[in-house]
Amino acid sequence: MIVWINGAFGAGKTTTARELIDLIPNSTLFDPEVIGGALTQLLPPKHLAEVGDFQDLPIWRRLVIDTAAAMLAELGGTLVVPMTLLRQEYRDEIFGGLAARRITVRHLLLAPAETILRERIAGREIPPDLPHGDIRIRQSSYDHIEPYRTALASWLTADAHPVDNGALTPHETAVRIAEAVGSGSVPVCDIVQTPEPTAETLAAGVLLFDERDRVLLVDPTYKAGWEFPGGVVEPGEAPARAGIREVAEETGIRLEDVPRLLVVDWEQPRPPGYGGLRLLFDGGRLDSAQAGRVLLPGPELRDWRFVTEQEAADLLPPVRYERLRWALRARERGAALYLEAGVPAP
Repeated sequence: MIVWINGAFGAGKTTTARELIDLIPNSTLFDPEVIGGALTQLLPPKHLAEVGDFQDLPIWRRLVIDTAAAMLAELGGTLVVPMTLLRQEYRDEIFGGLAARRITVRHLLLAPAETILRERIAGREIPPDLPHGDIRIRQSSYDHIEPYRTALASWLTADAHPVDNGALTPHETAVRIAEAVGSGSVPVCDIVQTPEPTAETLAAGVLLFDERDRVLLVDPTYKAGWEFPGGVVEPGEAPARAGIREVAEETGIRLEDVPRLLVVDWEQPRPPGYGGLRLLFDGGRLDSAQAGRVLLPGPELRDWRFVTEQEAADLLPPVRYERLRWALRARERGAALYLEAGVPAP
């Protein structure tokens, strides 16, 4: 199990985590800041200079997942992780990656008032050996207050168990967290556990359209980025039938007819990913009554929306968007296309 302590800079995450490992039996502290420190030795300075925060590096997010999983495999018990997560897509990627390894996460938020946060930042002790470190570190902490405020207003308080530690010492905060975790007041994050593939996979997606010919996209909780309704084809299952099954499971829409194939896209293996074949089918047009019955059963999906092709470009990862673009052209022409990495093969 992981106890993830979230909060803005100055909320007291690290000091609370150090107290907490004395209160939760067989627990170990894992501070992902050490991953950022290691990356300064692993990546070229030019590459590091292109990002404003280590969290924006995909390698940082993957190493946090892999390191946490390796530590739990080595030590067992509970991992206490003090780390600010303000971008929901990063939370999805990290918590989804942990869930794929069957690691449960209990997500807590230290939420003192903003005035207290500012007071703590102003009084924070900065190591004297850092040249100009006092100014930069303090300013960076202040700069994170606005993103923290935005996250609070949009998703963070609904996702994490809040603890107002404005008037509490780190030890008192840790005691409150230990009691909440021990009593079950902090639920396990409700996120689908999708095992990572161990070989190339066959996946089937289905495009559904509204009366304005906009395409339906869904927002998974377990990975970053929007998707088409669909999923991995199970052994012995026909791909089109897999698409029908996934649409019913994810949206509540039950397709009566076998959907028409639009594209076959070969996704090249890119370690650590395995790639495989990705099929997109035309599930047809939903009338307004059918579209109004779209549901999101279970914890797998957070949201859905109908979008234009142009709007999809801002939501889908590039290769997935290219797959959609060519699927729409195939739908217009009435002929299926074969793609490689989202591009029609010669």
